[in-house]
Amino acid sequence: MLNEQTILHWFDDVLAFMQHGKLAPWAAVLPQQLQKILQEKEHGDQQRWLDAVAALPEIDQVQADLTAHDLGLHSPVITAEQEQQLHSALRGLMPWRKGPFQFFGTHIDTEWRSDWKWQRVAPHIAPLTNRLVLDVGCGSGYHVWRMLGAGAARVIGIDPSRLFLMQFQAYKKYLQAAGQRADADLLPLKMEDVPANLKAFDTVFSMGVLYHRKSPIEHLQELKDALRPGGELVLETLVIEGALGDVLMPEDRYAMMRNVWFIPSTETLLLWCRRAGFKNARVVDLNQTSLQEQRQTDWMRFNSLADFLDPADVNKTVEGYPAPLRAVIIAEA
Repeated sequence: MLNEQTILHWFDDVLAFMQHGKLAPWAAVLPQQLQKILQEKEHGDQQRWLDAVAALPEIDQVQADLTAHDLGLHSPVITAEQEQQLHSALRGLMPWRKGPFQFFGTHIDTEWRSDWKWQRVAPHIAPLTNRLVLDVGCGSGYHVWRMLGAGAARVIGIDPSRLFLMQFQAYKKYLQAAGQRADADLLPLKMEDVPANLKAFDTVFSMGVLYHRKSPIEHLQELKDALRPGGELVLETLVIEGALGDVLMPEDRYAMMRNVWFIPSTETLLLWCRRAGFKNARVVDLNQTSLQEQRQTDWMRFNSLADFLDPADVNKTVEGYPAPLRAVIIAEA
């Protein structure tokens, strides 16, 4: 059975990596941050998730492809009994929201086609080869693995969800078994937990986070402080159509989400980036989320985008606001 000490050992490698260089200030406080997080009140499903991770079978001759859209894991010697055990354990880690993943013949069709977002983002960013990367709000780590597959030297993802941590570790277990580089970690933290003024990362991603922050300018400044001078910001967030100065602040919910605060026009968002100190901020992609990109699946059986839009007009949310429109912004620190 997994326990708190077992989970803490998941972070031994990243702690050792952080000990020297610009991440040393984070290494000094990270053990205490992790202890505090793990000792907080547990989610009601946490034991189910821990049991599921513990039930993942050992599999030999693992092959992994971090460049495949489904991050395929394969083995020529997996048995039918192992396949069934694996499928059952992965079911114990539902709901799966970010992906897709392929675990030895078990295809996890996640709520989000995160590979589509990566296809929109990847052509516009600086090559990740040998870069130190931070992925803020990384979910289950799908994009973390794609970043590593794109050549990043190391990727650190942060997301406070305990379920996302378990899903991440499920994939990492088999990547390590494949003998491949697994220089990626998910820390169950928020951006506010990252020490100020690290100025350490070559690239910082923040995708799907800005509109959840009560102070978006503060979030942009936190991202800039994490970047080395000249480092690259990759920002993906909700926007509205409109002119400079236009911002939507929902009365209560937006697309059934309570924690949406500010949705700016693209021109307003670019101004925010400039005011936060970023240079050369530009929009490289604009995309309205489709019912094919975010939807209910057998691996995520709760409400999804179709339930959040006006049934008579998919260009509006159920509250009457413009449907989700997402922009990708690239800028330099």
